[in-house]
Amino acid sequence: MSVRESPCLSLAIARLTAAGTENFATWVTQSPLPGGYVHYDTIWSKTLTQKWLAWQEMFSLQSELHLPIIHTNSANPLEPIKLSISSPKENYGGRLMQELGISLWQWVFDDSIRQSFAQSRGVAMGQNKPLRLRLEIRDPNLIPLPWEIMQPEVGKQSISLDPQILFSRTTNNVDPLAPQQTGDSLNILLVLGQEESQPNSAGSLQLKTEVEQLVQAIEEGAKTAGAIHSSAFRVSVSVRTLVQPTPAQLINVLDTGMYNIMFYAGHGIPAPDGGLLFLGKNAIINGTELAQVLVRNRIILAVFNACWGAQPDLMGQQAIERSSLAEVLIHQGIPAVLGMRDSIADGEALSFIGAFTKALAQRMPIDRAVQVARQQLLTLYKFNQPAWTLPILYMHPQYDGELIRAVEEGITQLPTMIPSVDREDMPVGYLRSLEDKEKIWRIYGGVMRVGRHPENDLVLQERWVGRRHAEIICRETASVPERQYTYFLKDFSRFGTLVYCDGEWQKIHHQEVPLASGVQLKFGSPYGQALEFAIEKS
Repeated sequence: MSVRESPCLSLAIARLTAAGTENFATWVTQSPLPGGYVHYDTIWSKTLTQKWLAWQEMFSLQSELHLPIIHTNSANPLEPIKLSISSPKENYGGRLMQELGISLWQWVFDDSIRQSFAQSRGVAMGQNKPLRLRLEIRDPNLIPLPWEIMQPEVGKQSISLDPQILFSRTTNNVDPLAPQQTGDSLNILLVLGQEESQPNSAGSLQLKTEVEQLVQAIEEGAKTAGAIHSSAFRVSVSVRTLVQPTPAQLINVLDTGMYNIMFYAGHGIPAPDGGLLFLGKNAIINGTELAQVLVRNRIILAVFNACWGAQPDLMGQQAIERSSLAEVLIHQGIPAVLGMRDSIADGEALSFIGAFTKALAQRMPIDRAVQVARQQLLTLYKFNQPAWTLPILYMHPQYDGELIRAVEEGITQLPTMIPSVDREDMPVGYLRSLEDKEKIWRIYGGVMRVGRHPENDLVLQERWVGRRHAEIICRETASVPERQYTYFLKDFSRFGTLVYCDGEWQKIHHQEVPLASGVQLKFGSPYGQALEFAIEKS
């Protein structure tokens, strides 16, 4: 795969139950292909239910088996299908995984749908682009099924593993997506909540070890990605950890920080308002409450290593519409949510997190990064084990998956003539801290580079400051015989630079503005330290 993801063709598939029957209406929207909508009806069969029951008996950790439909015309309770093994060498688990995957594919990709998919994929391949396919499941009773295992036939890859397809789930019942800003850093808030078996373990060695393992997996993934690329391509990664916070503490950290990813690991249960996350002892937050603060703080990706984060709540044997945590967050405007379909073992989760972070640090879009990390689980834990089927990605229908700016889209240096350092008539500028007037940084040679990386002329160790945040440059702005000079601020950052002008703070983002002596600046956040730009009087 190329470093920069090519624009994708999109194919969205929605599935809807017809009220009071076992029929399902299916349609496809295509872009940019002509054709509009394709519609047909199909029936969820008893055989599909039996295969799903058999799959659950083999792979699910849940004590109660899920029934997507109550077959009212069945005289006797349905029994799981028992597959026959053709030879002693054949693996039953692998056969069962494949059998259900092919059956789900045949049920979804039927008649006109299959033709539309083949046409869209052919156009995408002809243009050397991946096909972005998003599945919308409108019947909540079908959400628990592992649609990620769908495969067209024996010997073909599952849809979520195919490198020519970027697969995710979605929903069209959403609030509009706020404008997203890509950058050059992964700013992660890692929240470790209560474990189901350790309700009072905030100070335990086990909890401390889990935090260290999670941080290590993230940092090693980013380090591995950075080692194979040039410095211009590398992505910085910062992680802040919160261990069993109260809801108020979590909200305060989100409101006062600058994060694009929130990662939660801990106990969770299904509930009507997006489930419940157990942050700590007597500290619970539901999905709707969390969604509001995540949207307000422009979190782009929310990751949940919590049981049933991608599953709906049940009322009796029927699922409650739009009750899963992932759906609630997408509904309220979070661009991407990654949850688990079932419990995931610690080793599996750490392997996935490391590979996922590495892929994001290589500037892959989120759906590509999930696919790469899923492939890692397949390699480590094999096709006939459920690990690779557990991550479930939901993406907002308006979101293109880009979390980190593609390298070709990075800002380049403006063509400019910087005055030579020995020009006696060039004014000397400096920055001064407004909190400590003794702290002064002179601008030598007409240029100052500002950022978090030690190579900058002014190093600001604040998490909202980018590695290469901004530059202050002095340029000649008039021709001879009367030379004149002006200082300019050029912003390169994800969060922008605040300039105090006309009585208020104004954000400069990927722009260049002239600086007058006496103007105040804040880099990255209104909570950052205030600096004053000034020019020495001759």
